Amino acid sequence: MDGLAHRLTPKARRPKAPKPRPVFPFTAMVGQGEMTLSLVLCAVDPAIGGVLALGDRGTGKSTAIRALAALLPPMKAIRGCRFNCAPGKPAQMCEACQQPRAPRATVPVPVVDLPLGATEDRVVGALDLERALTQGEKAFEPGLLARAHRGFLYIDEVNLLEDHLVDLLLDVAASGENVVERDGLSVRHPARFVLVGSGNPEEGELRPQLLDRFGLSVEVTTPTDLPTRMEVIKRRDAFERDSAGFCARFAPEEATLRARILAARAALPHVAVPDTMLEHAARLCMTAGTDGLRGELTLIRVARALAAYEGAGEVTLDHLRRLAPLALRHRLRRNPLDDSVATTRVARAVEEVIGP
Repeated sequence: MDGLAHRLTPKARRPKAPKPRPVFPFTAMVGQGEMTLSLVLCAVDPAIGGVLALGDRGTGKSTAIRALAALLPPMKAIRGCRFNCAPGKPAQMCEACQQPRAPRATVPVPVVDLPLGATEDRVVGALDLERALTQGEKAFEPGLLARAHRGFLYIDEVNLLEDHLVDLLLDVAASGENVVERDGLSVRHPARFVLVGSGNPEEGELRPQLLDRFGLSVEVTTPTDLPTRMEVIKRRDAFERDSAGFCARFAPEEATLRARILAARAALPHVAVPDTMLEHAARLCMTAGTDGLRGELTLIRVARALAAYEGAGEVTLDHLRRLAPLALRHRLRRNPLDDSVATTRVARAVEEVIGP
């Protein structure tokens, strides 16, 4: 009887993981060409340094970043690693992953939101209180920076971020790793991510140190022409009414863009940058009046990424002309004698150095 009862008793089953919610397709975005191009180029070369999107609310900034992350293919990582360490790169691994023959897995590209009111412990990580109380062990509980490693860290209303969190981000962005020393713990782990920020400039300015850490800056505005606004409404309504059908409609375009990004990543190391392009980039930054040398470095990096994305073998003047506003408009030195907006000043410098 016991055996029969045992056979009739249903086996305990693990609860199924909830299905991921559908994400609006990246290729279905309408009317935000600067922002979508900037995100794609950062996906081709994360060393560009991220994107700062300033402008109106409700224009698809957060939608675009989540759509791009969903578009990208899963990345290779060490199985079970809390920091998504990349296999084959010992210099960028945590201590636990530096063991030989660590098992590999594929994981989705992470997109992590950093809330404005987040505590320092939540951002950098802290002592795992549960293990400390139940097992008497001091263990590290990773924070948002660990979760964002090799993915995207998104900060909405970044211009309202508290100063102590800005300082943390600056340190991590400069070093590429997060160091936590507290409560008898000393932990060091890699933290390299594409920093994406959005905000409304009318609500406050960013600190210059953080502003300079963003590779590209885009101006996001509400569409002013009627056909574009109607198309945005039509596509969003179609997605909300039948998300599966809408995503299937754009699946071929998503696959094409995914393949194009992967091909650009493979071609990136082989794109040539002639000395004449370096000279034009330097002259452009000098004429526009940028602070420091990060402007030239970013302009060359993003131009190389665009050349790879478009299948060109070398960087050209056209690449510099098209990307100069994105790479330089947020790096201009303040000029009390010139009250022109940054984009206009960059456009004048481009026309003077490169030509119309």
